[in-house]
Amino acid sequence: MKILRHPSEVFPPIAFARREGASVGLVPTMGALHAGHYALVRQSASQCDKTVATIFVNPTQFAAGEDLARYPRTLEEDLEGLAAAGADFVFVPKDSDLYPSGFSTFVEPPSVSLPLEGAFRPGHYRGVATIVLKLFNLIPATSAFFGRKDYQQLLTIQKMVDDLNVPIRIEACDTVREADGLAMSSRNRYLSPEDRQRAVGIYRSLQRTLGEFNSGVRNVSDLEAVLMRSLHDCNIDQVDYAKVVDAETLEDRTKLEAPAIALVAARIGKTRLIDNWLLGTNGA
Repeated sequence: MKILRHPSEVFPPIAFARREGASVGLVPTMGALHAGHYALVRQSASQCDKTVATIFVNPTQFAAGEDLARYPRTLEEDLEGLAAAGADFVFVPKDSDLYPSGFSTFVEPPSVSLPLEGAFRPGHYRGVATIVLKLFNLIPATSAFFGRKDYQQLLTIQKMVDDLNVPIRIEACDTVREADGLAMSSRNRYLSPEDRQRAVGIYRSLQRTLGEFNSGVRNVSDLEAVLMRSLHDCNIDQVDYAKVVDAETLEDRTKLEAPAIALVAARIGKTRLIDNWLLGTNGA
């Protein structure tokens, strides 16, 4: 596995592989890696001739007061895990390499980014869209792999790629969960033992909502009431949103007649977690 640290180092070997006819998978990350990230790398390695992972804590997607300074940095451990998972290259740039002095060009994200996380974290998806497009320009991969746990991010990137005719395939990969159902997240390490026990209530609430949906409930207000009541029963009261919306547009619906998704963002102690579950499919 080769570690590339400057933008000038990353384009040539990937472009050479492409000229030789190789398929290249890209797995963008912010580090503090867990089994979910490594699953993306393994998926890329199984589908592509070469796999590139990136580690970059992107400052432009953190709003004022968010956890940029305390976001975990575990580079050596991450590199070991990426090598074991099958990455061929890892791109580890510095902030100043991707955001040089005077940087002022940003990507305006698509409309699917506006509700939910977009409303609670203004500017977040502007930063996400900008860094992802920069990585797509630097690393001419054939496919990029993203998890469904960050579902709105996945839709935002898919729509950006479609709108801007970016020649890359976006691969959506299933959420990886702990044995009790908690979605794996770099922020889980912030949870105290007591908060960790409460956090699984998000998953249980999504499953309870899924059960109502599977029993035939299609009225959105009824499903959202079940979701909120279940979160409360699990002692999760700091809820940013608990919504059931159209799975393709994230738009509100009164009654479900198309694929839908239940999404939750809640604070457990001082840690903000998100999760979701697709309704009417095999899940998340």
